[in-house]
Amino acid sequence: MDLRALRCFVAVAEEGHFGRAAARLHLAQPPLSRRIRDLEADLGCRLFDRIPTGARLTPAGEVLLAEARDLLERAERARERVRGAEAGRVLVLGTVAGAGLEVGPVALAALRRDHPGVRVRLREAPITDPTAGLREGRVDLALTRLPFDTEGLRIRPLGEEPVVAVVPADDRLATRPRLSAADLAERRRFRLPQGTDALWRAYWFAAEEGTSGPVVASVEECLHAVLWEGAVGLLPAGAAQRHARPGIAFVPVDGHPPSRVVTAWRAAVADPLVGALADALSHAAGHAWAGPHQ
Repeated sequence: MDLRALRCFVAVAEEGHFGRAAARLHLAQPPLSRRIRDLEADLGCRLFDRIPTGARLTPAGEVLLAEARDLLERAERARERVRGAEAGRVLVLGTVAGAGLEVGPVALAALRRDHPGVRVRLREAPITDPTAGLREGRVDLALTRLPFDTEGLRIRPLGEEPVVAVVPADDRLATRPRLSAADLAERRRFRLPQGTDALWRAYWFAAEEGTSGPVVASVEECLHAVLWEGAVGLLPAGAAQRHARPGIAFVPVDGHPPSRVVTAWRAAVADPLVGALADALSHAAGHAWAGPHQ
């Protein structure tokens, strides 16, 4: 399959709209639509259902989305490795749900001062993988959130971030000044896919397997589940600024532990540059978060 067609497909799937995907890819909409049609013809199945608000994945499209993301990531990783053979070292930093991104620019500037030949590439991992690709070797260091199974990993705390409930704007819960996780218990909550880390699933109050809640793999999919299916759930407080949009309300949550932002890397890997990046992130976080992150 052509990688350009797969990039187009992923953009439409993530945006849920052909027009927004075309703008994101800096393409006119007709060529984008033709590439999707050609991809559907090549695979012999429909990938999207056209709906009034845009485009929704078919069951075949949902299967392809996971495969396409993996293929594109592997292609990009191969490209970086080839480039790295003749250029400076490339460190891949994985992130989950916007963890600690505000400290990134300061950390990167510090790293470049001490290691001017090193480049850092950011990889946004799906929320189904709290290790951000560490265990599969897709990233060198993760900027992520506890809790999850940390066996075989080294963890360094950076700070804390409260959580918020994300609910439809016309829901009565949206009018409350604050909520608790228990307030969401009887509501239709989004779910994480089968096999997701149990500690991670429990912390984010994900619905149990076998329930009717929509399955999500990204923050955008969480928001789509709220808008299109009336689902509710928990997200980091920073989502209220990064993902604000009509139809969705973010309500502070009491009585739930804050999200603990950390760096993580494989304990068996002794790479001085990975350690240097971890140190730079810790130093930057120390200045950004004098206390719990609010």
